[in-house]
Amino acid sequence: MPKVWYENPPGTAPAQGLYSHVGSAQGGRLAFVAGQLSVNTRDEIVGKGDFEAQFRQVFSNMGDVLKGLGCDFNSVVKFTTLFVHSQDIETFMRLRRELFPRIFKGPLYPPNTIMVIDRLVKEEFLFELEAVVAVD
Repeated sequence: MPKVWYENPPGTAPAQGLYSHVGSAQGGRLAFVAGQLSVNTRDEIVGKGDFEAQFRQVFSNMGDVLKGLGCDFNSVVKFTTLFVHSQDIETFMRLRRELFPRIFKGPLYPPNTIMVIDRLVKEEFLFELEAVVAVD
């Protein structure tokens, strides 16, 4: 299993949330996981207009992709999160504070770049999560 670690180098400003400034990986290969959306296995959009429901589905989908690669969230080197409404960022931060201690060994978490964009592939989607992952 590749080794993944996170760090906040000395002399850097504090991270502004549950993330680290740097994610590194040693061994294995890097996999670039496409942005996961709030779609279930029956190809139905989950949580239309409900950010919390979409959050749960998106992280569940990411977990399924990671499991399919033979790894878990502790193999994530970096996330990129796309939002269509900046107002959802605070809810995302709260939900992430609740979820991350359950899915990561902690106490540090992967770097995460947040962007607010005009829209995603379908209007109903409120956010998308992509990842860079270290895989055997």
